Amino acid sequence: MTTQEFLGKQNFNIHTETVSESCPSNIALIKYWGKYENQIPANPSISYTLNHCKTNTSMEFLADESFSVQTFLAGNEEVKFAEKIEKYFKNIEQYLPWILKGKYIIRTENTFPHSSGIASSASGFGAIAKCLMKLDELFSEKVSEEESLRKASFLARLGSGSACRSLYNGLVVWGVSDEVEGSSDLFAVKYPDSEIHEVFKNFNDWVLLIHEGQKSVSSTVGHGLMNTNPYAERRFQEARENFVPMKEILKGGHMEHFIKLVEHEALTLHAMMMMSDPAFILMKTGTMEVINTIWEFRRQTGLPLFFTLDAGANVHVLFPKDASEEKIKIFIEKELLQYTQNNGVVKDVMQF
Repeated sequence: MTTQEFLGKQNFNIHTETVSESCPSNIALIKYWGKYENQIPANPSISYTLNHCKTNTSMEFLADESFSVQTFLAGNEEVKFAEKIEKYFKNIEQYLPWILKGKYIIRTENTFPHSSGIASSASGFGAIAKCLMKLDELFSEKVSEEESLRKASFLARLGSGSACRSLYNGLVVWGVSDEVEGSSDLFAVKYPDSEIHEVFKNFNDWVLLIHEGQKSVSSTVGHGLMNTNPYAERRFQEARENFVPMKEILKGGHMEHFIKLVEHEALTLHAMMMMSDPAFILMKTGTMEVINTIWEFRRQTGLPLFFTLDAGANVHVLFPKDASEEKIKIFIEKELLQYTQNNGVVKDVMQF
């Protein structure tokens, strides 16, 4: 899709408006790590969209004032974040020609703890993009709901790459893959529900808060280090190749293979970090304890408890909502919470 396809006939009869939107976070199963200019992913990724972990955002637009952005996070003014959003708005002016013609007051709040290993940039930029599309509907030609959602995904990507996946429920793909019809580097697409076995449509994601502080290396820096990582090209190719078995797994309901692939992807992500120059390790002792304890539990019981990791120390513990989930929940609370900071856990489910 070309840039021009995102531009509509503009109507600059702009007035003061307040819009509100909510957007969930997501957790990647096949990981995106490494990108090119303009937030183009080096490899395709697929994620689950969460349900309870959301960012709620209101955006007040004041047309009679000069362009500026004021932001509040959980009621506290955040000047640095405002500067980041101002830069973002300037970068997307070519897609929203009215965007620099007023003042914005943005109030945002997460339903999950800050620095919890849940992608607040994904839900945050997703919510902002949805708010911008609500304003765009007032100032521009009317487009279909599908076109509006796609453009919101396109705009969210330019703020935070993984944010483009948060605009859709269920399983979502970002990046061109021969295995997913309509997939694109410019925006995310919903993985077809008809190609997903019922066993994968109702899942728990409990995020164990191993470390609640700031990461020692930001994701932006981590992505940049892939530019000099000697294993980067092989990693990008592996991610593309992993879509082949993932497609078969999702269609056939092969839980054992799903677990193996998802955990491999998580560990590969962190292996790339450890093989960067400079190398960095975001996992903590508690992360490793949780992983080994999960593996031992699965070996002893055969129950489908497994994990994935984002670019941090915290562990996303995954298990289906079925007859085994109560036994798994008891195990998590008795055996895994001891490795967290302050018994911290965020309980969520995958949204379909």
